[in-house]
Amino acid sequence: MNVVPDIQALEFAADGGLGARARIGLIVLQSDQTLEHEFSALLRRDDVALYHARIPNEMEVTCGTLRKMEADLPAAAELLPPAFEFDAIGYCCTSGATMIGEERVDGILRTVHPKAKITNPLTACKAALQALKVKKIALITPYAPEVTTEMRDNLAAAGFEVNAIGTFNQSDDFKVARISSQSILAAVKEIGQRDDCDGVFVSCTSLRALPIIAEAEDALGKPVLSSNQVTAWHLARLAGVRDSIAGAGMLFHTQLKPQD
Repeated sequence: MNVVPDIQALEFAADGGLGARARIGLIVLQSDQTLEHEFSALLRRDDVALYHARIPNEMEVTCGTLRKMEADLPAAAELLPPAFEFDAIGYCCTSGATMIGEERVDGILRTVHPKAKITNPLTACKAALQALKVKKIALITPYAPEVTTEMRDNLAAAGFEVNAIGTFNQSDDFKVARISSQSILAAVKEIGQRDDCDGVFVSCTSLRALPIIAEAEDALGKPVLSSNQVTAWHLARLAGVRDSIAGAGMLFHTQLKPQD
């Protein structure tokens, strides 16, 4: 007969847990290979906690497949426990936010997390452009023309002049994540050198743009933004994290405008 030893009850003290300064939630595409890696490089702090939930998506990126994600957003938002009391939450798909609509995304996430501040890469891009006082931009995407055109029209409707556009023209999200950072750098230099562009936005959370931002800005002498960079910046600022980060571009030395 086995004898159960006495189990000693241990004393403990409780603190506030991880994220003493900020708790940030991320809804990441099931197919995304890049965002978590780049966010860790940007926002890893002892007092800033990042929590990720994955949302189902189709590997083929079209206007139709992107809109389908709306149905799964509520369940994905619930995978980020409201009890964590998030300061800010991001739906991390630029093209998805374009197709579903920024206000619709915001409304779905607020239903589950009414106290959290909400953003997505498209909303974050607009906030970043406003903070940097950039109105005329070059747009680089990996998307098929129909998706790229929708994004251009959205930015134009918000008052930004999209004077140059380049695309890698890929509809397979797996392939998009395998586009090299050096290819992105070459594209930014080529498209962004125009005099009628005051900044460059590289769209898509799967593109590995973060490693080349500082070099691209040095070459062009103007701000270079990416989906992961602007989303991390906007979430941090919304959550009250105002740190400057070396090597992350001009944006991370910039604060939100008061109205944002």
